Amino acid sequence: MEAIDVWAQITTPRMAQQPWLAPLLRWTGQSEASLAQTPAETVAEMDAAGVSMALLSAWYGPAGALISNDEVRAQMDAAPARFRGLASADLTDPMRAVRELRDCLQDERFVGVRMVPWLWDLPPNDRRYYPVYAACIDAGVPFCTQIGHTGPLRRSETGRLIPYLEDVMLDFPELTVVGGHVGFPWLDELMTMSIKFPNFHVDTSAYALARLPPAFVQWMKGPGAGRAMFGSNWPMLSPARCLAGLDQLGLDDEQRAAFLAGNARRVFTRLAGAAP
Repeated sequence: MEAIDVWAQITTPRMAQQPWLAPLLRWTGQSEASLAQTPAETVAEMDAAGVSMALLSAWYGPAGALISNDEVRAQMDAAPARFRGLASADLTDPMRAVRELRDCLQDERFVGVRMVPWLWDLPPNDRRYYPVYAACIDAGVPFCTQIGHTGPLRRSETGRLIPYLEDVMLDFPELTVVGGHVGFPWLDELMTMSIKFPNFHVDTSAYALARLPPAFVQWMKGPGAGRAMFGSNWPMLSPARCLAGLDQLGLDDEQRAAFLAGNARRVFTRLAGAAP
């Protein structure tokens, strides 16, 4: 079956050196040097796991661009059939952020926008995000974010779904949202949100599938069958390491196909023209 990795990045040296990465490096047995992967090395890891396409994220925070949109463009240029991009921008200047996102999204290879709330220490209902949500709706692309606890050395509160992300989805009913990193420990909130909002989706990035919480797996087989997507968080975890537990989930063929690629192709509408 086709597989699309909806959360990956090719890290830059300035991102790999961030002090808040220390616990992730410890948990995953990585080092700063091991994060310095090239596009060719990333494609090789995708091939080893049977992943046909990865969505590479730009990262912007208060210290500036850790992975810039231009760097993501260059990464996509290195493997045009295998990579698509998620744009980002500097929230400290909302109108400049909107203009940068609009410029990026003129390139159809950028299929969405990603902002990581813990990096800004701003929950997603902060007013500075709101022009970004409007830009996503205008362009017809999803807004991708992180939900659940924060692995890096930053506060986890920004990853709570209720009230922060719920406020956003009430204020912007047209906005499609993809929450990354499963949402643990607030899985009851995740299930409530997925029932309440048909445009709310979740990816499994940062988790090896064999280690998904049982309640999340049960959700994937029920209300989440059309909402869950595969993500790795490469290079923190390789796609092969994440997918090794796929058979243990007990998904039927239809659920499995939707999880691996079908839901991503439906939600990231710009993937429609990308060959599997």
